Amino acid sequence: MKTIIITGANGNLGSATVKKFLDEGYRVLAIDGKHDHLEFAAGNSNFELHSVNLMNENETTEFVNAAIAKHKKIDGALLLVGGFAMGNIKATSGADIQKQFSLNFETAYFVARPLVEHMQQNGYGRLVFIGARPAINPEQGKNLLAYSITKSLLFRLAELINEDNKGKNITASVIIPSTIDTAINRKDMPNADPASWVKPEQLAEILELITSEKGLPLRETVLKMYNNA
Repeated sequence: MKTIIITGANGNLGSATVKKFLDEGYRVLAIDGKHDHLEFAAGNSNFELHSVNLMNENETTEFVNAAIAKHKKIDGALLLVGGFAMGNIKATSGADIQKQFSLNFETAYFVARPLVEHMQQNGYGRLVFIGARPAINPEQGKNLLAYSITKSLLFRLAELINEDNKGKNITASVIIPSTIDTAINRKDMPNADPASWVKPEQLAEILELITSEKGLPLRETVLKMYNNA
């Protein structure tokens, strides 16, 4: 049984991912401050829910170390936490950048950093980050400056982790979704066609592929999941 950490577990993508991984027989260590979308996991012996301030490095490191001590081996982490903000350079302050940096980069980095060392000791590990299309498309990103800049850092982090771990069966991947089909996005974009968006369940399928035995040959993976959006 593989043990996987999933952050942002109570969100639309997170809850779909938790369900997929439990259905596939993984042990899931879920991190979120809420659990109203995770009722289906109640009573499942392979499910743990933890409340961790992922923007606090010490608290996050303590959680990762405790998880390693309890389960001996953490096979992967799906780092789904993130935040969104509008604003071009004129409207974006340094404080706005820092807030997005904490939400989009630090929440991933603080989990990944202690896990990489653990995975090196075990000779195996899978880390998956959630990127963003505006981070690689300047036309879309110019009015989402803080969001785009901080999301772009995840691509470089994945590259550096992969370069540092060549030949060690440790990989960092980045998934880039277009608009995710959620109730909030349908409400905010009533004139859009949700059929062209990507569903949380479809993203969860790819996340499981990367961490499964089927994903063993994958290296330096960047996957654009845009559907027709």
